[in-house]
Amino acid sequence: MAISLPPLPYAKDALAPYISANTLDFHYGKHHKAYVDNVNKLIEGTDLAEKLLEEIIKISAKDTAKTGIFNNAAQVWNHSFYWQCLKKNGGAPRGPVADKIKTVWGGFEKFADELKNAGITQFGSGWAWLVLEDNQLKITKTANADTPIAHGQKPLLTIDVWEHAYYLDYQNRRPDYLAAVIQNLINWDFVNANLA
Repeated sequence: MAISLPPLPYAKDALAPYISANTLDFHYGKHHKAYVDNVNKLIEGTDLAEKLLEEIIKISAKDTAKTGIFNNAAQVWNHSFYWQCLKKNGGAPRGPVADKIKTVWGGFEKFADELKNAGITQFGSGWAWLVLEDNQLKITKTANADTPIAHGQKPLLTIDVWEHAYYLDYQNRRPDYLAAVIQNLINWDFVNANLA
């Protein structure tokens, strides 16, 4: 069972002006596709070849001999999840997650500041996340390809802070990219579906 590159849930220019079609062309069409191609090559002919992507991640996360498989498989999963977290006209949270954000952080503004700070303070490449852990909302960050599903957390939302996610549009201004995504592009319907 080969791992496939899922289609983007929108046109490549749908997230402009916050994320350009040029960025999506490289990020999705080159980086994400390369992770898919790499993991398929790495698992070919192994006992992982018939496993689901999440199973591959959980198995390879525990085995240092499978670090290359983990890195590529987790990056496939993280990116596939990230695309779903974005949509045009995202705006403020709504639905059950809005109530939970208000309970934990007192409101969207404080939540947005903490999520942005998680992305800013992730040294080097990585991800900022909203996860469910022990039935509680938590903001966290992971380095490189690491993913909450390898640690028993349930991802609700992520923002990619690898440079390839923003450099063509924002150069070295990661905080501006994070602010743009948080204020304008979060797909709260997807976050609520994950929460359910």
